[in-house]
Amino acid sequence: MSKADQLGAGRFAGGQTRGVSARRQAVAAATGVPTEGIAAPTELPVHRISPNPDNPRTSLGDLSDLAGSLKDHGQKQAITVMNRDAYVKANPDRERDLEPDTTHVVIDGSSRLAAAREAGLSSVKVMVSDDQGGTADELLESALVANIHRQDLEELDEARALERLLSIHGSQTALAKRLHRSQGWVSQRLALLNLTPELQARIGQDPIDLLRAVGNKPADQQQNVLEELKEQRARKEAEKEERKTQKAEKRETVSQPLEAAPGPTPTPVSMSTPPTKVVEAEDNPPAEVASPPLHSEAPAPNPAETVPEPRTQPAATAAKDTAAPPRTPPKLPYDDGVFIALHLIAKMNDIEFTKMLHMLNDHQEKKVAARRTA
Repeated sequence: MSKADQLGAGRFAGGQTRGVSARRQAVAAATGVPTEGIAAPTELPVHRISPNPDNPRTSLGDLSDLAGSLKDHGQKQAITVMNRDAYVKANPDRERDLEPDTTHVVIDGSSRLAAAREAGLSSVKVMVSDDQGGTADELLESALVANIHRQDLEELDEARALERLLSIHGSQTALAKRLHRSQGWVSQRLALLNLTPELQARIGQDPIDLLRAVGNKPADQQQNVLEELKEQRARKEAEKEERKTQKAEKRETVSQPLEAAPGPTPTPVSMSTPPTKVVEAEDNPPAEVASPPLHSEAPAPNPAETVPEPRTQPAATAAKDTAAPPRTPPKLPYDDGVFIALHLIAKMNDIEFTKMLHMLNDHQEKKVAARRTA
């Protein structure tokens, strides 16, 4: 017998209904909840909605900003909820943890529900969907995955959520596939759970990528390794800033126009007046000094006594002749993968090398997946 024969055609066999997933059909078979598709967003009184006992957040934190936004600007995103009966049938061990006299349970949106209560709202927009899981593990997965994909969790809460999902899927590889992430992405975030309590308390103060990098080190080495990585990063940042400064100074120097070096200004010499000899004064000057004839013609200028015009070379040409030829930096052989790999292994530090490796692995996984679907 087919699955359709087992579950039936639904209440509106002849009408146009929205598609129903296999999981929702399974929930319907176990709970008797209608399967005509997910209803459009509606509103429910806030006191009729119970928070999720498996909320991945260890603390909701300060909700004053969110409460103020809901009060002043309204609710932009609906809260995903399940009918209480459907939730209890899928997760009976959690019934005693639900608030009394409630009709629905939050699957995604515990913070928004708490903020709405703090803002004094009487009702909130909800999306009622009983297609969130037919078992306790599936309900837990629905709540955790929504928060992880929205990147709406603190780093340590995210790591704990991944740990709980890991217990469901059994391996990091299977969990990464379920989340459409790389195995390295999962491993990095789980590493926070291996930190000493002292270093876990510093999450949010020290760089999160460095804390993740030391998470897989022995506990007695984590502190020293973290300090070494921080010093290494500070040194590289200082070197980077120094190179930027030197590069800026070099650009400024090149952009300034070249000027000719200052030199003596030649004195113009009149070609119509013969040079006059200057005779130093003597203690006993001669009694008579011969005067030149009044009507004698001026002698032709002696070429040996004229001052030639100075020959100056343009400053730009001179600078060009004396400047050293520019050095062309060697280019990386991008057609030689082995050389590039050995070069990066030798030059990059462990942190940056790990980041690059994760990106390359993600890229390769996407290429392989694209070829499989092509």
